[in-house]
Amino acid sequence: MNPARRTTATATTATALVLATTGALLGTATPAASAATTCVSPVYQRQFFANTGFSGTPKRTDCDAAVAENWGAKAPAAGLPKDNFGVRWTVARDFGSGGPFALTVAVQDGIRVYVDGKVKVDIWKNVTSTAKKTVNLTIPSGKHTLRVDYASWTGNANVNFAYTPRTSATVDKVKPLVPTAPSVTYDKATGKAKLTWAKNKELDLAGYRVYRRLNGSSFPGTPLATTTATTYTDSTVPNTGDTYAYEVRAHDKAGNESAGTADLTVATVDRTPLAAPKGLIAASTYEGLRLDWNGVPGAASYRVYRAASENGTYTRVGSTDKLLYLDASAADRVTYYYRVTSLDPAGNESARSTATSGEREDLTPPPAVTGLTATPTEYGFQLAWDANPAPDLHRYVVYVGELLRDEEEQVCYASEFEWLGPDTTSFAYTTEPDGEERCFFVDAVDTSWNSHYKWTRSPNVVVATELDITPSPNP
Repeated sequence: MNPARRTTATATTATALVLATTGALLGTATPAASAATTCVSPVYQRQFFANTGFSGTPKRTDCDAAVAENWGAKAPAAGLPKDNFGVRWTVARDFGSGGPFALTVAVQDGIRVYVDGKVKVDIWKNVTSTAKKTVNLTIPSGKHTLRVDYASWTGNANVNFAYTPRTSATVDKVKPLVPTAPSVTYDKATGKAKLTWAKNKELDLAGYRVYRRLNGSSFPGTPLATTTATTYTDSTVPNTGDTYAYEVRAHDKAGNESAGTADLTVATVDRTPLAAPKGLIAASTYEGLRLDWNGVPGAASYRVYRAASENGTYTRVGSTDKLLYLDASAADRVTYYYRVTSLDPAGNESARSTATSGEREDLTPPPAVTGLTATPTEYGFQLAWDANPAPDLHRYVVYVGELLRDEEEQVCYASEFEWLGPDTTSFAYTTEPDGEERCFFVDAVDTSWNSHYKWTRSPNVVVATELDITPSPNP
């Protein structure tokens, strides 16, 4: 005897684990048999009878994942005859939106297939070879009951039955049902939106399409994503502070698409920076290096970064809400590189601008020359002064002039007389000592040609009178 396949389950044991693929039922049934066996759809409940009229109490009841048996000339299970027995499979399942299906059978001996109690396939006779038949029909949407009655009278016993959706686009015009239980969550930290929905009950389901639109606009014709899963994470949603709406649609293998779910909306945080500023230039001023750039629409402020080289490490040196910045900390005659970023009202910082360089000119003159003395000599005057402390001292300029007076003031009317090196602190001014009054001052000039006198017009003037060694005329 060839016993029934070990695919039974009792009320006290685990139920079958089921997968469905293109209408065929696949599963792993659990053992044990009882008249009170409950099978989880889409697994069949299978009953064995010791007659072909399905009368009396079934000799055995179990769960079966598919109607696919070949008992040959043997009994289907222990305690059953090898001839004149019957097997009944029953299942109630949800067909989703329904549509066109094909019922296919291959049997020896008899088979009847019922849909909601109505016969759809009827081959009920004792045959000596396998008979095959396919019936096309439309199953309405929702839940329906399938029943397969099989009778083996004499000889070999085999039976196969399947119900599969017809997925040709010319045959199937039925749209899938709208996905149910849709929801969306938005992670403000990552800026991602996660959508979930319930698995669709269509037997010819191909997958799901996710659509996204900016609030107030229409959904595009092309989906944002297509998936066979029941969840989708949108990592491309523009985080601009705007509100976006999603909908999910199911589509089948014939290309039919369902209507969309109710809108699932998310209010994004603004994580999108503005454009980087352009037109950055640097110019030296007396106060420091001045930076100017073009404004960025929507910018609330700007940040200024500085480095010692174009591709070096940039350090922020300041912020401003204007289109200029004065870097007063820039040292004289040092080249600096700058980049500027824009910030929006939410604090998002743009990429850095193209670098520009600048060098602060030395516009600071040396201090005034001090300690100047003018000593009359037989050749004119001997000048001496204190060494100037300017580190970039380039030269001294000796000015010699005449003192002009009026009733209110006196002025040294002088001009450049001699240029001297930075290490010189004395000078012999030669002239014919004839007792005239002279005025002197010494200017300090640095390597950037900054002159204390020309910047301030306030030199330290010394007035002295020549010796008078002019011979007296003969009496």
